[in-house]
Amino acid sequence: MDRLADKRVAIIGTGATAVQCVPHLARACRELYVFQRTPSSVDVRGNHPIDPEWFAGIATPGWQRRWLENFTSNQTGGTAETDLVMDGWTDLSRRIRARYAALGPGEATPERMAEVYEESDHEKMEEIRARVDAIVEDPETAAGLKAWYRQLCKRPCFHDEYLQAFNVPGTHLVDTDGKGVERVTASGVVAGGREYEVDCVIYASGFEVGTEHTRRAGYDMTGRGGVKLSEYWSQGMRTLHGTHVHGFPNAFIVQPAQGANLISNIPHNLTEAGATTAAVIRHALDGGYTEVEVTREAEDAWLDLLRTAPPRMAFLPDCTPGYYNNEGQAPSPWSLLNVGYPAGPTAYFSYLERWRTTFAGLRFH
Repeated sequence: MDRLADKRVAIIGTGATAVQCVPHLARACRELYVFQRTPSSVDVRGNHPIDPEWFAGIATPGWQRRWLENFTSNQTGGTAETDLVMDGWTDLSRRIRARYAALGPGEATPERMAEVYEESDHEKMEEIRARVDAIVEDPETAAGLKAWYRQLCKRPCFHDEYLQAFNVPGTHLVDTDGKGVERVTASGVVAGGREYEVDCVIYASGFEVGTEHTRRAGYDMTGRGGVKLSEYWSQGMRTLHGTHVHGFPNAFIVQPAQGANLISNIPHNLTEAGATTAAVIRHALDGGYTEVEVTREAEDAWLDLLRTAPPRMAFLPDCTPGYYNNEGQAPSPWSLLNVGYPAGPTAYFSYLERWRTTFAGLRFH
């Protein structure tokens, strides 16, 4: 990026994308302005070479799936007794589990367990905030970079160069105190009533999760009778397992909602949805079928089950606005259906594995 050496650059956003970009930009630009709505939680990444002997011991057949399942179980209150992953994501889970194990007889009440969660989370976030003070030299900048919320209110970040980038001369944090950028002009970016003149603007301002699928996918499928998917979902998403849609035969949608939903490791959703799609197609080919479709009854029954799960926003009323809690707005009819299996992700994946032996609710022709 040597051509940025004489340029003033603005990057809008301080989430996972910006956390990865900022260290490189700080080294490359003459001046870098980092526009922040909400600070990210940035913990140690700690990448290091893997011991070949250790890996040879664990890389037995099926190890990838065991890791997926162990991570999900640790992250969602499952029954895993060990942590195979041992990273920053699972650190909070290990702390909570250790405190639960230390509870005395009769102490494991719902109220005390909630307190244990709070204590573990506060301890973890205090460490992350202390890391900012230990790394960032300017006290005002350090104060602006501290995440004040629970760790899982926003997607946690892990990096060993992001905070250090704010010690590079020419790197400026523009903390908008939760308000965000006001506007972009022909010559710069306006925030807090001040215009920052720049030569280049980089948008690292987020991605869409809870918006209409057709908008995010970039196309609108046509089903039976010429019905568009956007029409069929006009009152909210309707599927079986987030994959099969009545009236749209031979269509398979691979995404998280109405399955395990927003677990931390999204690829676990995609892996299981892919396995389901492959199994259904294999069954159709083996049986000489040319068409597969979920029945309306099975789709309705799945939605009825999903409605028994509390919406995610119910768990996050005190979090800073973000896509986890619908930007702090009241749940829309759409977002109320953007939920997952009521018994949780681990139970869902076990259920789905059993379901793939029966394909209950699908009709093959």
